[in-house]
Order: sequence, then structure tokens, then C-alpha cells
Amino acid sequence: MTSAIPVAESVNQTLEQSPSQALNPGLVFEMAQAHQRTAALTAAIQLDLFRAVGQGPGDVTSIARHCAASERGIRILCDFLVINGILAKEDSHYRHTPSSAAFLDPASPACMASVAPFLSAPQLIEAHTRLADVVRTGRTSLPGSGTVEPENPLWVQFAECMAPMMGPLAAPLAAAVLDGHNGPMRVLDIAAGHGLFGIEIAKQNPQARVTGLDWSPVLRVALKNAEKAGVRDRYDMLPGSAFDVDFGGPYDVVLLTNFLHHFDQPTCVELLKKVRGALKPGGRAATLEFVPNDDRVSPPAPAAFALTMLVTTASGDAYTFSELRAMHQQAGFGTVKALPIPMSPHTIVIGNA
Repeated sequence: MTSAIPVAESVNQTLEQSPSQALNPGLVFEMAQAHQRTAALTAAIQLDLFRAVGQGPGDVTSIARHCAASERGIRILCDFLVINGILAKEDSHYRHTPSSAAFLDPASPACMASVAPFLSAPQLIEAHTRLADVVRTGRTSLPGSGTVEPENPLWVQFAECMAPMMGPLAAPLAAAVLDGHNGPMRVLDIAAGHGLFGIEIAKQNPQARVTGLDWSPVLRVALKNAEKAGVRDRYDMLPGSAFDVDFGGPYDVVLLTNFLHHFDQPTCVELLKKVRGALKPGGRAATLEFVPNDDRVSPPAPAAFALTMLVTTASGDAYTFSELRAMHQQAGFGTVKALPIPMSPHTIVIGNA
């Protein structure tokens, strides 16, 4: 009983110091058990549960039959998904929420269930289990330079799995880059991955020719996407590292989508100088980044991305716009502008040569 006295005094002191913030021990439990949410979503996707819910009738027996799973397991998993806002439940039947119908049911053209295997890849999950050591050293515990280690097979998985998440960003990026220009154009897409950003430019401008730069196995994925989009005849491949290969050129546009955040600022400046040298006069570089505000804690998604870079890279970060602008200017770019993409954690940053 006496041990509770110091605890009570501590609680009272906390309330006096921050009366506007209600005590919420649930936050501690939510963070400590957040892995359950990842596991539940991944399992549901693996079991094809969201297709079963979409097809109906939504009772435990029919879902279990479709998923080749136990009724007990399906009931508990579905209830957990309801608790976390993924599914809805009525009269012991499960149904989609608007979000799960759009983004998790394979019958939906907007389904992005394939992103889960990449975001919860064992290599990434394991790296987070050593976060305390990562914080002590200030760099990833993954071998070498982490996820940016040459020829990392993780990026093939990224190219294959993340297209549904990146695809919606391609159109606004292409529109911002083209800015109404429809004439002949050469585009270099650095760290092309799935290739969707350069491909979208080729789709919007029939006279644009795109060169995708990435590791050879990754570029093969981009090439397949270019063929599906009908622009294969205007899509070239440049295999290798952006830091080592000769860019060629000159180019009207160079894309650096989701790339600069993997490196420290001096490295980014050197790469941007190389990009600047490959551009025609009046050309532009377009980056796609998670850009937090100067306070580095808002908006939540771009700001939180810094932790991903801490865990998976040797020196990467989520850079503010003022930092990105300074890097571009040090590399010789003139005006630099930021174009936040609505309903997305990403911002387009365009530097004019």
C-alpha cells in the first residue's frame, strides 16, 4: 500500500505541471502493442480475407471457408480489425468500411494491399527491434549502408509492391514538371524503381523520352510497367548507381523521387550538382519527399518518416523545405519551390537550373 503513495504524488505533480493534457496510460499500451496491428493487417492480406468480406455474405463460416482458416481464428482476427477501424460489424456479419473497400479489397482498382509485404518486410521489422542500439550509434544496424547498399533486393520488392501507393502521386508530379509543355523532352528518372513517375510524364507528353536509372533487376520491373502503359518505345534503361554512372544528357527534366532522404546533406548537395550539370539551361529537377515543418514534429506522417531513415540508413533524414532549398541552391539551382500534394504526406520540390 505504501508504494502507491509516491505514484499518486507523481501523478498529482504531473497534472499540476500540465493541466491541459489529460493523463492517458492507453498511449503507452498502444505503442507497446502496435506490432499487433501490423501482424493483423498482414495476416488478413495473406489469408485473402478482404476479398472474402467483399464477396459476402460476411459471416464467420463463409469467411473461414474462403480463407481455409479456423472459425475461431477468423472471428478473433475480424473483431480485431473492427476494433481498429478496418472492418465494420453488424449482426455477427463483417463488411467493408469505405477505406477497406477501396484500398484492401483486391476487387478494387485502387487496392494497395501489396504495399504491406514491403512495409513489413522482415529486414525492416528486424532493424526496428534494435532501435535502442541505432539511437546510441546514430546509424542503422543493417549491414553496410543499410537499405541503400548496392544491389539490395529490397528495392526489387519495392518496385513490385509499392506501385499502388506511388501511382496516385505520379499524375500531380508529371503535371507540375510539364507545366503545360508538350514538345520534345528528355527526362532522366533517377532511382526509377517501378518507373511510374517517368512513365506518367511520357503518357502526358507523347514527345517525351524517358531514361530510367536504377539497378538492373529493378529496371526490369520499370520496363514491364512502361510496356503496360504503352510507352516502351520511349523508355530507355541506364543501369547502375546514381553516384557512379555517367548521366549523359543534357536533359530537360531530372526526377529524384524518394531518394535524397537516404543520404546526409553534403551527399545530397554533391548529387544535386551532378544533376544540375546534366540539365539543359532552363531545365528543372523535381524531387518527391516527405517534408516536415521546421518544428520537425508536424505534419505527423512526414515528420515520423525521419525514424524510418534513422533505422534503415547510415545518415538519411526527413528534410525540411528550408534544408532542401538550401541544398539545391548550394548545387547551383536558382528558384526552388515546394508543391505539397493534397491528401498525401509527400511534397514536390522543383529546382530550376
